[in-house]
Amino acid sequence: MMNWNTCFTNARFGQEYRSDQARTAYERDFDRLIFSAAFRRLQDKTQVFPLPGPVLVHNRLTHSLEVASVGRSLGKLVGQELADLAAPAAREFYQADLSSVIAAACLAHDIGNPAFGHSGESAISAYFTDAAAETLNGISLREHFNEAEWQDLTHFEGNANSFRILTHHYANRQQGGYQLTYSTLAAIAKYPCASLAADGSAVHRKKYGFFQSEQESFRKVAETLGMVAEQEDPLVFRRHPFVYLVEAADDICYRVIDWEDAHRLGILDSKTAVEALVNLLETGRKERMDRIHVTLDKLKGDSREQLAFLRAMSINLLVETAVQNFMKNESVLLTGMYNRSLLDDMEPAMGAALKEINSITMKRIYNHETVVKIELAGYEVMHSLLSHFIPAVLNQRPSHREKKVLQLLPDQYREEGAGNYVKALNVVDFIAGMTDSYAMELYKNLHGISLPRHT
Repeated sequence: MMNWNTCFTNARFGQEYRSDQARTAYERDFDRLIFSAAFRRLQDKTQVFPLPGPVLVHNRLTHSLEVASVGRSLGKLVGQELADLAAPAAREFYQADLSSVIAAACLAHDIGNPAFGHSGESAISAYFTDAAAETLNGISLREHFNEAEWQDLTHFEGNANSFRILTHHYANRQQGGYQLTYSTLAAIAKYPCASLAADGSAVHRKKYGFFQSEQESFRKVAETLGMVAEQEDPLVFRRHPFVYLVEAADDICYRVIDWEDAHRLGILDSKTAVEALVNLLETGRKERMDRIHVTLDKLKGDSREQLAFLRAMSINLLVETAVQNFMKNESVLLTGMYNRSLLDDMEPAMGAALKEINSITMKRIYNHETVVKIELAGYEVMHSLLSHFIPAVLNQRPSHREKKVLQLLPDQYREEGAGNYVKALNVVDFIAGMTDSYAMELYKNLHGISLPRHT
């Protein structure tokens, strides 16, 4: 079992020394992520709705910034509570630094997601499944990989890809990747298990959190922080308690902010959008409702301002609820066996109001024609790009065309003497890292639909 005095450290993955700077180690984690190329590319990756358009909606970057803002609040509020439970030597961390850890982890939580939202993830997985029987080097594509490697490739997971981006030593890059603190790395590990262990039996095994190539790196993070080991083969750890705060920040933002975007685009009418959030707020503290109704009346001429106000109040209510649930269950959280998210553990009336919002979101937002179209387009683009690059990188005698395709692979994704799994994963890194626009443009170029522009 973990404890609040030893479940954090300012030591950095891949860095043996500790520098003396005015900024704390955790503030530097945040800054390294903000200034990284992988984070910047999130500005051209779909969150839900197609980009760009005449109406400004959220992309992966703005979503991540807002999640970080909510995460910082959660970390600050929980930190104030945990400071009373911690030993004197640990109190400063909870009072001053936990908020920075959670904010940094929130910034990084989507950094491994490919272009075109979740359809990009599905397309990567589907390519390997669809091409399994294709012959390459005299054997099937499937026979190029062992069971664990094949599971990684046929069940591509953005969470595992985030950990890889943050820790992997790419060619001509620094050892240890971004060299973030172990605390921040542990805080993004929603699914601390290998792909063969993912089975949905518990919240920490619903998906997986690291590829085979990063298994030992993950083990080092987990063991440094005292995370509870559940089994060795396939490797499974229980969750670090900070994960629940990062997860809650993400849950709060996508549940409420996708709603606001849908209203701006005319997918949700004002009456539905406003009433659902008012119903949610009415399950909170009653003394707030008089002020809420007065403000709504003042804003009745502008439904967008009404919704922006209700979004802010809803986030505040859900943050308070998540903090209460965290502290109510803090002893169980230390075991890693709290088998739900913080937003799944609430009073029945609040749970019912949030469930109604989720139901409308699924029916009217995620299944809206524009969302479906971008998913289908993204699926085709990502699947096709892999069909060009994977045979080229694995073929022992590449054709003239395949040699040309390989010239498009950047240097950091080339490893001398690498095995088939590493070669394939490097291609996946390259394609998953693309923005929506770049992936679409490369797709058109490879299919002769358009010629490249001069740079």
